[in-house]
Amino acid sequence: MHASSILHTMDAHDPLEKHFTRLKPEQKRALGKLGIHTIRDLLYHFPSRYAHSGQVGTIAGVSTGAEVTLYGTIRKPDVRKTWKTRRPIAEAWLEDASGKMKLMWFSQPYIAKTIADGMVVKVSGRVSGEGAKAYLANPTIDRTPVEPDEIHDTLFAKGDHPEEKTLYPIYPESQGISSLWFTHAIKKVFEARGHEALEEPLPQEILERYKLPQLANAIVFIHAPQKLTDATAARKRFAFEEIFTLQLAVQQRRHTIAEQKALPVKVDRAALRSFVESFPFPATKGQLNAIEHIVKDFDPPTGGAHPMMRLLEGDVGSGKTAVAAATAYLVATSTQAGRIAGTLQVAYLCPTEVLAKQHFSTFVSYFKDHPIPIGLITGSECRKFPSRVRYEESAKLSKPAFKKMVSNGEIPIVIGTHAIIEKSVAFKYLAYAIIDEQHRFGTVHRKKLVNKDNVMPHLLSMTATPIPRTLALTIYGDLDITVLDQMPEGRKAVITEVLTKEKRERAYERVRTELAAGHQAYVICPRIDEPDPAKALAIQARSVKSESARLTKDIFPDAHIDILHSKMTPTEKERVMKEFEDGDVQLLVATSVVEVGVSVANATVIIIEGAERFGLAQLHQLRGRVIRSTHQSYCFVLPESSGQNTKDRMKAFVTAKNGFELAEYDLTLRGAGELTGGKQWGVSDVAMEALKNIKLVEAARGEAARLIAADPELQNYPALAARTALTSHEMHLE
Repeated sequence: MHASSILHTMDAHDPLEKHFTRLKPEQKRALGKLGIHTIRDLLYHFPSRYAHSGQVGTIAGVSTGAEVTLYGTIRKPDVRKTWKTRRPIAEAWLEDASGKMKLMWFSQPYIAKTIADGMVVKVSGRVSGEGAKAYLANPTIDRTPVEPDEIHDTLFAKGDHPEEKTLYPIYPESQGISSLWFTHAIKKVFEARGHEALEEPLPQEILERYKLPQLANAIVFIHAPQKLTDATAARKRFAFEEIFTLQLAVQQRRHTIAEQKALPVKVDRAALRSFVESFPFPATKGQLNAIEHIVKDFDPPTGGAHPMMRLLEGDVGSGKTAVAAATAYLVATSTQAGRIAGTLQVAYLCPTEVLAKQHFSTFVSYFKDHPIPIGLITGSECRKFPSRVRYEESAKLSKPAFKKMVSNGEIPIVIGTHAIIEKSVAFKYLAYAIIDEQHRFGTVHRKKLVNKDNVMPHLLSMTATPIPRTLALTIYGDLDITVLDQMPEGRKAVITEVLTKEKRERAYERVRTELAAGHQAYVICPRIDEPDPAKALAIQARSVKSESARLTKDIFPDAHIDILHSKMTPTEKERVMKEFEDGDVQLLVATSVVEVGVSVANATVIIIEGAERFGLAQLHQLRGRVIRSTHQSYCFVLPESSGQNTKDRMKAFVTAKNGFELAEYDLTLRGAGELTGGKQWGVSDVAMEALKNIKLVEAARGEAARLIAADPELQNYPALAARTALTSHEMHLE
């Protein structure tokens, strides 16, 4: 990359190729993978951390345990296998003027093919071993470095003295593009004053109120800080900017939807009470409170029918489906105003076919004494309950016949997968949409459910994934939140144990006992088959396929074992799940694909291999697979790591009272990006880190509420409106 590659005039929205004319195909692919297409995208690709130029040293000067950056020449790159485990290792020697040092990449043999003898590189990593046996394990490597003239020189150094140590940024990388490339690229943009073309989106009064730096200054501070306080101030500013514009986006959407019409639901409390009392269990106080919240949304004291927007957040097994059934009953027995026949309709959207069929069966059991037709539509079939031939059974229908009945309003409650939002599925009086375990599905596609009179259905989004308060305030800022924090009476807590590999047999003995009693079990593995070569030590992670073969051959030779993972076809998954539900499969070896909604009450034990590879909220979801049993259930977690961080997390998993407590702990310890549903939202790492700061989140939420109340379209803030629209697009809120 040369200065001549960059035009002097640079606009923030210019594509990178306009100014970086020598990008290689692999660099373009890597930048695309990172979501970097324009100059603005590049400037908003923030460092993940900072190193000290004083850490750039010589081989002779390294010490055990130190994080170092070294420049040198590669010698003798090769691949070998360890003697005991036969794990492949790429290795090479690094030479500089002071000596030589071994570099080792475990389970990443391909690296040896990407480096050559005599290549000048920059490597960064932690020093292991001592003295002549010191080495760098899995170091990052830059194959096209610009070696500094002096150890203390950096690209952004402002001082002339070698003892003046300057921070330098370390950027998130992708295969084909290195951190140092970003350092050079940002410097070139700064030289062309490209960062000055960015328009400040935040109102001046907000900058002053929270003492935030101006955008152009913050860009310099975050990429080229002279001291750590500069970087901290910049990161605070960008965290506030992202959370603030996200709040604006969701509250704009809330304001827009609140202005729309919804079909009024007539609330017959006596009939509702009778329906709830017909459940095969007593409703908990939490369930009754949740139903009451929804009833008030349907029929607010102030009058007027506006769409409900509510998130029902309940721990695994807390009874969300019963709340959905009770409120669906209320809608399905409410007649459209002005008509003497033809009830309102409910759409219950599920993320998987397995889950849709489970909910259909559950609803049939709840509604068997109530003459209300219930439909099921998935990619493979359509069914209707009750059957005209036998009332207690459901009947299979052709898709055209099913869709005609829905469009005529003959099926008040329709449960299904994405098939529900096909253009050919038209509801007559859709008043209520229930979204299960797929919040994006509800916000992005709900407009497809709007009927021809532009009437918006009420929305209930449900999740069993524990969400920390700050994440809920941010991601779900447009929804009212109801929490189900009470478990049904008589439900036994799952006995959870953390086992070392030496005590693995203890878990197997429990599985044998449970299988002998006629119960079933899960074994969860971190991966499906081959290791991910990009991750150190990935070869150690147990896989579904190899573990299933080992368990069948050596541990449970008499058990019927099958596997389940995300790469199987829907038909294969359905076959395996049906056999597991029917009891034909005794032990299911699976990936975390079972964490969402799979419910087999006869399963009483779950073993989770490589437990430290899962977030705590995800572990809690997996444990929830055995919480529905009326028998005592067991969860055994077997981490591969014995580090203190893993021990702390496993202790929290065992002792936490509920999933919400675990989610807050995970946020503090690992960051929101590790939470289930964290990174999928497109929120930057800077904003995710800020979610640990409740005061910042609440301040951004308050400012957004005040601004939207006064200026819903942000007409007086065009730059902020543009930034908010960009956030809305990135978060798929449009």
